[in-house]
Amino acid sequence: MATDFICVPQSTSAGGGWRGTGVGSIASRFVRRARIALTGCFLAAVLTACAAPAGAPQVASAASGAGPAVTRSVHVVSHGWHTSLVLRGDDAVVAAWPAKADFADATHIEVGWGDREYYQAADPGVWLALKAAFWPRPGVLHVVAFDAAVERYFAGTEVIEIGVTEPGLQRLLERLRDSHELDAAGRPMALGPGLYGKSRFYASRERFHLFKTCNVWVATALREAGVPVTPALAFTAGRLMAQLRPLGRVPETRLPATAPSRAMADVPKGP
Repeated sequence: MATDFICVPQSTSAGGGWRGTGVGSIASRFVRRARIALTGCFLAAVLTACAAPAGAPQVASAASGAGPAVTRSVHVVSHGWHTSLVLRGDDAVVAAWPAKADFADATHIEVGWGDREYYQAADPGVWLALKAAFWPRPGVLHVVAFDAAVERYFAGTEVIEIGVTEPGLQRLLERLRDSHELDAAGRPMALGPGLYGKSRFYASRERFHLFKTCNVWVATALREAGVPVTPALAFTAGRLMAQLRPLGRVPETRLPATAPSRAMADVPKGP
């Protein structure tokens, strides 16, 4: 089994303010980091996710009937070993998710999660990777605001659009809100600038470990929204995306005529 479950994107060096390096500028740093070879015994519950037909984004119908209409959508982005969620800015209201106040005018907001120390480290190395995998450790949320179309901002990497209901979206926002560690004033606890663009790290009250990777976290959030995925079978980015492809839509990707980057197009993909 390929061991890509560490699933944390390469960090940039520390610096003041919000870093505006652009998504694609971290591709080369991703490539330079060698894969960490880890072994472990995976006790996954063998549950089969309900597979909906390919085509328009959709979620499972309620057992008693057609269920609520699909009126919203979220995107899942694969960064190679790591996956993240992207929400429409207008869907992420401050009342439901207080961290949105820091990105009030954003058209889209990307949310990733991972091991706090490893995710933020400029050069984490093998020891931090081992600690992240085998010891339950504090988590961190990485939140990025951007205004371009999702498939253009992340051109060159896999993006899947998934439809959700209005109640499902609200449950997803509650899941994000509940993941935050709060300061004394009850606000999400910001830890510093993020990896690219207009971004920040926030402390998470959830703990990262071998059986709760970034990809399991994303799958769990989608499951809360009503998407029929199985988090226990989503240890790697590749396996999560394989579950999602029959459930959603892959937007057509067209690179800008003068694109300065390819949004991690050269990053090795998971299995």
